[in-house]
Amino acid sequence: MGAHAAHSARPAGGSRAAHAEARDLRDAAHAAQVRELTAAGVLDDPAWRAAFEAVPRHVFVPYFFTGRGAGHERLWGEDPDPAHRARWLRGVYTDAPLPTRLRDGELVSSSSQPSLMAKMLEALDVRDGDDVLEIGTGTGYTAALLSHRLGEEHVTTIDLDEEITESARAHLALLGHRPTVVTGDGARGCPSRAPFDRILVTCTLPLVPHAWLGQCRPGARILAPLSTGLIALTVRGADFAEGRFLHTPAYFVPLRGATASSAAPGAASYGLPYELVENERFQFMLVLTAGVLHPREALDLWRGEGRPGRERFGVTVSAEGQWSWLDDPQGPYVWPLGE
Repeated sequence: MGAHAAHSARPAGGSRAAHAEARDLRDAAHAAQVRELTAAGVLDDPAWRAAFEAVPRHVFVPYFFTGRGAGHERLWGEDPDPAHRARWLRGVYTDAPLPTRLRDGELVSSSSQPSLMAKMLEALDVRDGDDVLEIGTGTGYTAALLSHRLGEEHVTTIDLDEEITESARAHLALLGHRPTVVTGDGARGCPSRAPFDRILVTCTLPLVPHAWLGQCRPGARILAPLSTGLIALTVRGADFAEGRFLHTPAYFVPLRGATASSAAPGAASYGLPYELVENERFQFMLVLTAGVLHPREALDLWRGEGRPGRERFGVTVSAEGQWSWLDDPQGPYVWPLGE
């Protein structure tokens, strides 16, 4: 890990000894986070544990924003104030998402929560030689983890924003990784690099873009945030994919581009009990059925079916449309997506 830290941002000014001390602090914080993720049981696969050990997060998050009153404070790894640098380092190695790009006060990119990325990478179920498309490059951190695990020649990552992809390329190059980084609309996939064995999505979808299915090999796996969960789809052909949600909650920046995101209705405005408005499992169903079920209908069904968690729901994508369902795609509870 020390070799990677040599590429990292150095604090402005100071002696060689100060630089060495800063590097040691970064190395220690990185090692501590890997130990914490391992202890939490999200790095059971030795190959992914090795990837997290080899890829220091601070290289990909040279700065981030933190909410402070009505505005945002920027914490920077090269801040001349040692107290600010210490806050930056603590933040980088906290198991939390970090806002990295704001536009007109709106979040457009972030560094995902490391434990969630570890769960997603494990759930992606990659095999040696698999070709992976990542939708939503962000800082480049996940692309680096994939490159370490599979080899950069098997990794393609795409983002709509040229500033984001240029920055990610620079971060990846610092660690010697050069996967294919594409600037473009992730909703359209990346036909020039297809076919793919896995598609990993790091932005929330309202629908699964059909273009992805045609760029997958039969049996490919798509893992994507939808509603407030993670759907794991198995692709059976260019016009069909189906799968269930993982039990894991997931909150990401919405996908930008050809597939627009829509907001869920405010449950509180329908007079629902506060404790249910705040219930994460019910919120998942509320967002999943938004525009199809009235929130009161959703609540009655959710209660009547034993307050189901995410893993009892699934999604079917076909040439005729897209549906979410409870327990059985052929069962009584099926709702069109994206209404």
